[in-house]
Amino acid sequence: MSQSVPTVPMREKISYGFGDLASVLYWQTFMLYFTFFYTDVFLIPVGAAATLFLVSRIIDGVNDPLMGILADRTQTKWGKFRPYLLWLCVPFAIAGVLVFSTPDFGDTGKLIYAYITFTLIMVLYTAINIPYTALLGVISPNSNDRTTISSVKFLFAFAAGIIVSATLLPMVKGLGGGDDARGWQLSFVVYGIAAVVFFLIAFKGTKERVQPPKAQKQSIKKDLMELVTNKPWLILLATTITFILFVAVRGSVTVHYFKYVVGTQQLSLPFMGSDSYSFEAITSAYNTIGQISSFLGVLMVSWVANKIGKKRAFTYIFLIAVFSTGIIYFIPAEKLGLLFFFQITGSMTGGPLSVLLWAMYADTADYAEWKNGRRATGLVFSASTMSQKFGWAFGAYIALMLMSQLGFAPNQTQSAESLNGLVMLFSIIPAVIGLGSIAILFVYPLDDDTVDKMGADLAERRGMDTAEAN
Repeated sequence: MSQSVPTVPMREKISYGFGDLASVLYWQTFMLYFTFFYTDVFLIPVGAAATLFLVSRIIDGVNDPLMGILADRTQTKWGKFRPYLLWLCVPFAIAGVLVFSTPDFGDTGKLIYAYITFTLIMVLYTAINIPYTALLGVISPNSNDRTTISSVKFLFAFAAGIIVSATLLPMVKGLGGGDDARGWQLSFVVYGIAAVVFFLIAFKGTKERVQPPKAQKQSIKKDLMELVTNKPWLILLATTITFILFVAVRGSVTVHYFKYVVGTQQLSLPFMGSDSYSFEAITSAYNTIGQISSFLGVLMVSWVANKIGKKRAFTYIFLIAVFSTGIIYFIPAEKLGLLFFFQITGSMTGGPLSVLLWAMYADTADYAEWKNGRRATGLVFSASTMSQKFGWAFGAYIALMLMSQLGFAPNQTQSAESLNGLVMLFSIIPAVIGLGSIAILFVYPLDDDTVDKMGADLAERRGMDTAEAN
């Protein structure tokens, strides 16, 4: 007989969301500003920066499954995943200040410093974010409830994105007083303090309710074997890599696109009259509007997914996002109204895609337990986060290497070839990658009926385990 599943209270869903509010203060910076920081502020050669991203992110991505295995085997009075939010929030914030500091060590010394601090912050990001993400899979055993929790998580994520997009470049300028390097460092003192507070709220306000089957024996070999033979998970892994590649290629050149292609423009705005707007102001407005649009999209995604299913919702809205990205190639830089319009449509549809992906990953953890009687939630989510990092690593590498080959030079007027490369990287190239991601998800087998059947069967099994234990 199946057991009723209590709904997670809204206060707990909100507490969980604060973890992504902390994480995305950094992740949004990594996605949109890291390449710009290294090429135009830290002044690392663009080719060297490309290799830095590729090598460091691949090393870091390999750490993800190791962290998932460790988290699955952690036993504390707070649970498996929550304690890492408490233990690592302060070291992570300190690493954030270090990575955005620019000591004058000479070219070789600066590159070594960049490798060390970049690797450090990504290892700590892995160590705190893998358990936080895996926590989504154990807060509730109910698939629809997890979709709602995932929506709340990403509402907070896009709220953090709005904060970064709206405040980072102006804060760098204000706190630096003309010294951009100092402005970046002080900005991450501010973000670091906020992140510590947000992680502690997530730690304090959440519970872990789903445990592995009582008869399950710990076996890394079995966990890994069942992961790599989990067909739905493998399909989602490939989908995630290409989706993040879609995001990362474009995100890696966003600031460069506005600095060198759009530039400073004379604009006449309602209620504000005519004035000259710098690329920093235009970029901040563009990214902020994108994050607000993503936020609004996340508000609607649970309703859409519950109506037509996660897989179909992902496909339909991703097609709109791909079109909104590819069309940018045909829009002149002075047509800011059109650029902003397609930023709204692309972000409102592209933003919710992560909500659906993470909710589907929780379903694949259920699938493993349903099919094999074993559950390794931390490994499922950590190996999935690895795919994000690989996608971002290759996305940044592709963007920076193409920029290098086309003659990009920081803080100078770009050649026609370099400018066209930036436009391609901002539009056509990510759009083609996005179509590939949609094609991969087409064969994903966990439709709504299958997920409902798995949930009912697992609820019955867990009820029987509880009865036997009593």
